[in-house]
Amino acid sequence: MNDDSQILIARLLTHQTLRRDDKLVKRVLSDELFRAEIDARLLACGLKLLDNVYADHVTLALSRTIEPKIFGARDVWQNNNFGLARDGVALLVVLWAQIILPKRERQETHQHADDDQNDMFGTDKPLPRAEDASIGIAYKALLADFGDKLGKKTRMDMNLGTLAKLGFIERRGDFIVEGPLLDLMMDTDVLKERIINGALADVFKRAPSRLVAVDLDAELSLDSGDLPDAGDEPAPELPH
Repeated sequence: MNDDSQILIARLLTHQTLRRDDKLVKRVLSDELFRAEIDARLLACGLKLLDNVYADHVTLALSRTIEPKIFGARDVWQNNNFGLARDGVALLVVLWAQIILPKRERQETHQHADDDQNDMFGTDKPLPRAEDASIGIAYKALLADFGDKLGKKTRMDMNLGTLAKLGFIERRGDFIVEGPLLDLMMDTDVLKERIINGALADVFKRAPSRLVAVDLDAELSLDSGDLPDAGDEPAPELPH
């Protein structure tokens, strides 16, 4: 392993995320040989590099082939939800849908957060970074729309604190904005249709175009009395 590969992997393991504009990250995203070396070294340890052009950071995750050997080592499948209970997972999905989906729509149309929506030259601009296209959501609006279904204020505040510590979100005054992991650890291809046409169809004001195989609405309609404690049955595994 050359020094740059060693340093990059060690930094990712130490810091969890690195920005895409980091010197070594830029190299691994543009140098095919360097990327192949990194991928091979990570795969040998059951890991993979996670990145996408819509996120400002990269991170590491378990490779799919190793997951059964790690989480299925016991009689009961162990999930990888960072210790989040069902209401915490549901809150994370809501935040992803409210923050990431609108951000990606702006990025795909090459609009910054403060751009004129009728800018006819928007598509001629380069793809904006996440921090330039992401708006976030007001805490008061989140509490008003979902508080009753996600454990009310006390429980929501606790879960927001956990999500902030894990790097999924950041709190900036009254606003909740995208953290380094929010657009990396959630599988957009899997979740987008289920969210827009299923669990949050009423939020996006769109009629479901088809039946959704996994009913995430059950996750988002929990009463506070039904929420599990940390020692209760674990929540469904997050896609990544």
